[in-house]
Amino acid sequence: MAGLNVSIAFLFLVVGVCQALRQLSKRLLSPGTYGCLARELAGSLELCTSCLELRMLVEIGPWGGGFGPDVALTLLFLLFVVHGASFDGASANPTVSLQEFLLLESNLAATAAKLLAQGAGTGLGWAVTKLYWSWELTHFHLIQNLIALECSSSIHTSLHHAAFVEGTCSFLFHLVLLKLRRSHQMCWVPVLAATVTFLTYTARPFTGAFFNPALATVATFHCSGNGFWDYVQVYWLGPLAGMLAALLLYQGNIPRLFKKNLLYSQKSKYKIPKARVAAHMEHDEPRRKRKGEKSNSEPHA
Repeated sequence: MAGLNVSIAFLFLVVGVCQALRQLSKRLLSPGTYGCLARELAGSLELCTSCLELRMLVEIGPWGGGFGPDVALTLLFLLFVVHGASFDGASANPTVSLQEFLLLESNLAATAAKLLAQGAGTGLGWAVTKLYWSWELTHFHLIQNLIALECSSSIHTSLHHAAFVEGTCSFLFHLVLLKLRRSHQMCWVPVLAATVTFLTYTARPFTGAFFNPALATVATFHCSGNGFWDYVQVYWLGPLAGMLAALLLYQGNIPRLFKKNLLYSQKSKYKIPKARVAAHMEHDEPRRKRKGEKSNSEPHA
């Protein structure tokens, strides 16, 4: 269990460092620069390092540490609770940033800056984690360095099925996110963490359950077993299609692309009671009759 304790300490150290980075950049940078760049970079760094370390525990823990996947899943739930409470509005997920753009909540320049920061943050997180593993502080990291020399693909099914799995995970994740985005933080943080934990447990045997293009790129694109375009189809196009489907189902339209609601009828925001409408019509009836009599009494040429 000593190796597990070292990993837990590393995870909390990463969270603390990223939180300090957020607080420092919030003081030094303008709100726009902080929201588009620094916040997303810190969130992506925190998410990438945490997920890579947890992925290592899931793969090596059962036979190298004597604990089951329930330990890693519990840590995953707790970490996503911490992430939700500390991310300060960052998504650390390209499909979420694109969703905000399609909902007219972010312009093109801000979205491009977020995507750039997310790519830089995940790349930095991968480099920091690899450096940390190279120190071989535990036997987990020693084993990880040995098996990393022959990294294999996380896709353990056909490409179409893998893309469907990633798309379904992204669809459910974004649907929950859209439903809860106006809720209080105390409500949506544990629900979203539980959703991610459930999807990871269900889909991991097939694709690794990333449903995050930036995270999947640094974690599995360099592994042998599938080509670059195979990975693009599964880990980029799959989550993107899932996000679009969730947005269309929830909104009925995609505001950035078209305004017409394809799924739901537009009803008036204000409802008039039927009794009041009937009374108004009865009140207007004598007035219409008087007007009609007056027009009939006028002389005709």
